[in-house]
Amino acid sequence: MEKIFIIIIIFAGMIPLAFGEAYIQNDQKYIGDDGTFHIVGEIKNNLDAPLTQINVLVTLLDENMQMIATKETNSLVNTIMPGMKGPFDLVLTNNEAKKIKSYSLELDYKISPPKNQVIEITKSELSRDSHNNLSISGTVINRGDITANTMAITATLYDKEGKVAVVTRIHPEPDYLRAEDNAFFLVPIPDKSQTSGINKYTLIAESEEYAAVPEFPVGTLVLLGGAFSAYIGVVRYSGNLITN
Repeated sequence: MEKIFIIIIIFAGMIPLAFGEAYIQNDQKYIGDDGTFHIVGEIKNNLDAPLTQINVLVTLLDENMQMIATKETNSLVNTIMPGMKGPFDLVLTNNEAKKIKSYSLELDYKISPPKNQVIEITKSELSRDSHNNLSISGTVINRGDITANTMAITATLYDKEGKVAVVTRIHPEPDYLRAEDNAFFLVPIPDKSQTSGINKYTLIAESEEYAAVPEFPVGTLVLLGGAFSAYIGVVRYSGNLITN
């Protein structure tokens, strides 16, 4: 299996540059509600082959652009199919982040054999409750011939500038789905402070055996009076934010 190593250097506040057809984009740093420091972003696969074993190497820099430390995190999507994206989230304690002013990113991955793309999200709905907690609920179906095991749903939310605002990954219960079965899922969204200005989101469902159906831009939702574009597989939905 061929291994590819490319370097993408991104300093906070700069537009990321891609030195290849798989690259990091829409990254930013923020402080979470619990005081932890996050660097979030996404890997875009413009190659003709799937990516796997995807690692993001993060070099943390102080105000003098001197290295503080190096960290590593993984894509939250195990296999990124051609044309698709996978988010990442590096989490540091407040103590680790005290001197961080900027960072650089490197991308490391392997080319993977293709997976059947039969795990499809057929419905999704975003809602905010009376305590300002945001969540995404929906339905996922296995259109394959065998059971999908270790199912995972990954949500990526974007701010008004198109940068990744917050990401999260959950395993539905149960975390398997038999052939042609469908199941309900609920994805709680962390870090309320990051969700007030969200503009769109993506959902990706995958399992050990299967990759997600390619993302497809669909209709708009209304969120707190603002336009809200949803990417939910290949099925089109539109409606209003539900408040409980």
